[in-house]
Amino acid sequence: MPWYAYPLAMLLGYLIGSIPIGYLIGRTKGVNVLEHGSGRTGGTNVFRALGIRYGVLTGLGDLLKGALAVWLARAIFGHEAAAALAGAFAVFGHNWSVFLAFRGGAGGSTAAGALLTLNPVVGFILLPIFIAILLVVRYASVATFSVAVGATVLLTLFYFLDPAKTPLWHIVFGVAVLIMIGYSLRPNFVRLWHGNERRIQFNRS
Repeated sequence: MPWYAYPLAMLLGYLIGSIPIGYLIGRTKGVNVLEHGSGRTGGTNVFRALGIRYGVLTGLGDLLKGALAVWLARAIFGHEAAAALAGAFAVFGHNWSVFLAFRGGAGGSTAAGALLTLNPVVGFILLPIFIAILLVVRYASVATFSVAVGATVLLTLFYFLDPAKTPLWHIVFGVAVLIMIGYSLRPNFVRLWHGNERRIQFNRS
């Protein structure tokens, strides 16, 4: 892959990831989600501000951002390095959007979409695990970070089992996403430590 493809893949992923789905959905309802709850644009905060319908819609939109970034980079540049970089920078763009003065979400849904497209086997292994953790503990932050750790571990394991199907660039994606999600969830970890992290109430309309 030519050298210029690397920054182009990063830029592609970043711009796609920067599209603030949750913020735009909130604006259609006259709500600025940046001024509610955690101040993030992800599905969890939109759910708390507007209800489950819009929270799910936001999560799906954010997931599609990650998937689109990986798919486009792979189609344009034809290399897994480009796909992995675009996926990681889609998460970066979601968390620090150029359109929102570098504010955004925590990156869980965008990372999930990127992972499902980059390495579907690992993605589909972790999807039910995420749902199970979320249903049991009802902390979105715990479920998101746990799956980010699991993704990095599984991608590393799959690399050693078959590097042809899971190249080293997939591990780079996993580690980068884990760092970004962990950094973004720092306030949640503090609230968990003090016992005042908010649980998700699934009975909300």
